[in-house]
Amino acid sequence: MFRVKQTVGSVLCCTCGIPMAPNAANMCATCLRSQEDITAGLQKQVTIIHCPECDRSLQPPRTWVKTQLESKELLTFCLKRLNNLNEVRLIHAEFIWTEPHSKRIKVKLKVQKEVQNGVVLEQAYVVHYFIQDQMCESCTRVKANPDQWVAVFQLRQHVAHRRTFLYLEQLILKHDAAHKAIRIKQMNRGIDFFFCKS
Repeated sequence: MFRVKQTVGSVLCCTCGIPMAPNAANMCATCLRSQEDITAGLQKQVTIIHCPECDRSLQPPRTWVKTQLESKELLTFCLKRLNNLNEVRLIHAEFIWTEPHSKRIKVKLKVQKEVQNGVVLEQAYVVHYFIQDQMCESCTRVKANPDQWVAVFQLRQHVAHRRTFLYLEQLILKHDAAHKAIRIKQMNRGIDFFFCKS
């Protein structure tokens, strides 16, 4: 039985004329990239409100989240702040190094979008985040009047070792329980936790 071997022919790009494998737009990737900007309409600059006292950032409308520089949590926080990101498909996101004191964060995003009859175009761009310092409500209250506490929890221990306090400190750090206290003060034989009305 005779079988015809099938081969895929090449076509010329309708703009620059180089031979290429056929696609729905009949344009090479270079020409298609020069005519289509899939990042148009996406945010390139975002302002982040940051509390310098407690090192938390505002997630609108009223939530303050704790993030560290170049952490996974900060990257997630930055991506949530972008509008219209659902119009494209996010492929990759990474930080670009900036000076810690520059009050700027740069994130390089790689996105994909379908253009002209099913041709998928991939493009990378940089989003600049500007950090604006503003104290959160709890830090403002503490700075205005540091003794404005409603409740104090005094923890005392009358033994020679401090193992219990070290264990308690590890538990507080593990469960991030200290963020509700407006002040923690180490005393002679214990610790005082000050809480505001919230």
